[in-house]
Amino acid sequence: MGPLPKRKFSYGRTHRRRAHHALTPVQLVACDNCGEMKPPHVVCPSCGYYRGREVVAIETGKDKK
Repeated sequence: MGPLPKRKFSYGRTHRRRAHHALTPVQLVACDNCGEMKPPHVVCPSCGYYRGREVVAIETGKDKK
């Protein structure tokens, strides 16, 4: 058998170790073209622009027929 701990880790020690496990919220920035909020370094999902250029053609509701 391999080495085993002599005693149980305390509640406080366990929670101190896990203090850095929290998730950070996703940061959002405004799109330069339309002003909608989007993640940085990602094509805007509402207008399809990235860094001033249209990268993805987005269909609007009236174009989907």
